[in-house]
Amino acid sequence: MMIYTRDALIEDLRFGACEIIFTKVDGTERKLRCTLMDKYLPPKTTNGDIMEEHKKPENLDLVAAWDLEAGGWRSFRVDSVKYAQAIDGY
Repeated sequence: MMIYTRDALIEDLRFGACEIIFTKVDGTERKLRCTLMDKYLPPKTTNGDIMEEHKKPENLDLVAAWDLEAGGWRSFRVDSVKYAQAIDGY
């Protein structure tokens, strides 16, 4: 079984679209076509728009990525990833 690291997943997502298959918290398997490429992301929210007390600390066990099919943010646990592959067509 392949072991994926958070840094490697984020790097792949920044440079292209990926298909990620992971196990959700409820035990079901999910296929996600996602990216972190700027051209697909919604306009950025400036830090001034979010008050400091409302910011969450970064969870290093999770990766948040833009779902190319649903058009929204999704996150997955790094240790639940079963498969990750770059995909063409985006």
